[in-house]
Amino acid sequence: MTVLREVVAELVAMFVAEKRLTTAVLGIVIAPGCFAKLTDLNPLVGGAVILLGCQILLIESVWRSARAGLS
Repeated sequence: MTVLREVVAELVAMFVAEKRLTTAVLGIVIAPGCFAKLTDLNPLVGGAVILLGCQILLIESVWRSARAGLS
């Protein structure tokens, strides 16, 4: 039981530590999902937006971390 608590605590800490990244991922996932649900958008287009958005966010996050490491 303590192992499960430790795993959950680590997962929560991982997402809470990167507030900007967590907020951006939630925005990238929620916005196309809501837009596809509320309009007649093809779900494949929404999925493509999520895929490209997450890839761009990953590149930006790595770039930001690399720049912080150089300072």
